[in-house]
Amino acid sequence: MTQQGVRWTADQVLALAPDAASRKAGSKLGAAGPWSEAGSSDEGTVWGLCKGSGSKPYQTVIDIADAAGPAYKCSCPSRKFPCKHALGLLLLWADGEGAVPPAQAPDWAEQWIKGRRQHAEEKRTAGASGSSSAPADPEAARRRAERRAVRVTAGATELEQRLADLLRGGLAGAEQAGYGMWEETAARMVDAQAPGLAARVRELGAIPASGPGWPVRLLEECALLHLLDQGWLRREGLPDALSDTVRSRVGLPASADGPPIRDRWLVLAQYDTADVKLTTRRTWLHGADSGRTALLLSYGAVGRAPEPALPVGLVLDADVAAYPGAGQLRASLGEQFAPPAPASIRPPGVTTAEAAARYGEALRDDPWLDSVPVTLDRVVPAPDGDSWQLADADADTALPLAPAARARPGLWRLVSLSGGRPVKVFGECGHRGFTPLTAWPEGEGEAVRLC
Repeated sequence: MTQQGVRWTADQVLALAPDAASRKAGSKLGAAGPWSEAGSSDEGTVWGLCKGSGSKPYQTVIDIADAAGPAYKCSCPSRKFPCKHALGLLLLWADGEGAVPPAQAPDWAEQWIKGRRQHAEEKRTAGASGSSSAPADPEAARRRAERRAVRVTAGATELEQRLADLLRGGLAGAEQAGYGMWEETAARMVDAQAPGLAARVRELGAIPASGPGWPVRLLEECALLHLLDQGWLRREGLPDALSDTVRSRVGLPASADGPPIRDRWLVLAQYDTADVKLTTRRTWLHGADSGRTALLLSYGAVGRAPEPALPVGLVLDADVAAYPGAGQLRASLGEQFAPPAPASIRPPGVTTAEAAARYGEALRDDPWLDSVPVTLDRVVPAPDGDSWQLADADADTALPLAPAARARPGLWRLVSLSGGRPVKVFGECGHRGFTPLTAWPEGEGEAVRLC
């Protein structure tokens, strides 16, 4: 496909899977057996018929050339996006032109492709015309912001009193009171329009049941929550950048007002986390020319993967604009000038000692920061008693893996990729340790997704 330049790898395709079950089922359909009339076009589309349990095969079509990431259409009843048939067809396409040759799209595929691109063009046109409309009333917006600030201040003041009561009565009372006390406090913060405070209160509620040493962890998190409360209550005396960070941590909305930076953005990692109401997708990008690191956040209802879906190792020619705040890496993806395409770009790496120092420096700007994105150069995964660490191949230093990372299948994928030899690893470095997300072998080789 001329717009894609190089076909995707199997790992890049499987990175699109919404869950492990879909990844496994899609892998089984990545062979020619169940497929017929499969084809592809130079415009970046793939289609095919997949034999299923019914009398009629499933019609599957994929638009790979969409700048926002691949889009899918399948006649199967699955509610997952992409479904196993779309994954299987992409795996078949990634294997070469033999099974998915260049061809003329059938009517059913052509109709969906044309309709989808026409709809996208209408949205662009509507957006362009809407941008010239009159802006919202700035005075009304200012009054709304003032009313919300008053409510947040009342919530933060109440939370300070509740933390003081907890410490005065002793931390043992938190274990006896159970989770209900924390949920009721979190609900009060939601009423105060401070969702960031509510989320941190709910995290406190899980600590008493987290195992040995929980009183120390609870005291640490209470101290950080107290610091955030005080930051809000005294925000007028803070530097502008730190004040923006406090506003963000409390949960007040902000827009990406930084100047857009056009670059070739390498997709370093993408993974989802879910709670009972929301799925959050985190996508880490590295600017090949600017050297900047950016974090894209997107959200979706539970059971539906958020967009965009960007496989690790692809490069976006796009604008990215930063959100306000001291040391904040969150950004917004702007105009994209070409579809995502494979590339051989790798981010520069640092030593484990430099990674730990980088996290320490970042805490000065944002004391509530759990971790920072870091690429480690020439490290070897090695057992460390009952745990694991990433040891520098050229120095006597190492970083322990975060507890959650030790239980993931990605750890064994990393160990297999290394085989005792140095590898380059991108991940998140924080006070709990290092969480590996993507790795590259020494020399040439594709990125391996670990999350």
